[in-house]
Amino acid sequence: MAPPNDPLPLAPLMRPPAGARPGNHADPAALQPNIGSMLYDVARLMRRHFERRARQTGLPVTRQQARALLHIARNEGLSQAAVATMLDIEPIALVRILDRLHEEGLVERRLHPTDRRVRTLWLTPLAWGVVDRVLALHAETREAACAGLPPAARDMLMRTLGHMKDNLMVVEATESAAAE
Repeated sequence: MAPPNDPLPLAPLMRPPAGARPGNHADPAALQPNIGSMLYDVARLMRRHFERRARQTGLPVTRQQARALLHIARNEGLSQAAVATMLDIEPIALVRILDRLHEEGLVERRLHPTDRRVRTLWLTPLAWGVVDRVLALHAETREAACAGLPPAARDMLMRTLGHMKDNLMVVEATESAAAE
């Protein structure tokens, strides 16, 4: 057995998989973009479009700050920890985002009515105007991404993505429960 710091031998990793044709490394169809890579590319391009338009229009928040604002707008009164979970970021990263939004006069942190250790998040009246601008930029970005798609195709896309999300959430919950 090799000591733990020795590199792994490469020869076993470089053997073709069982059933592979000599001279071919993979089925060319398998190398084509799959649904995961397409979703990633579309999301990346949509983020870039939003960020570019936000800079051009002078939106006073970053994409991450806008994302936090929208989650708070949908769920005013939630704790910082709950919003961090919803955003899938570490609580300390959310604190930095919230500090900036608080400095801009967009977010209020209030004490929880029954637990003094918990801070709840609320938008200020000023924030709602920013939320409206973010929503307008989201609509513009969606329109750019979906140009040429008829309404029925857009509806089907949203239903399909929702179905995929639900499937993966069930798998994640099942795997999390099994790991405990």
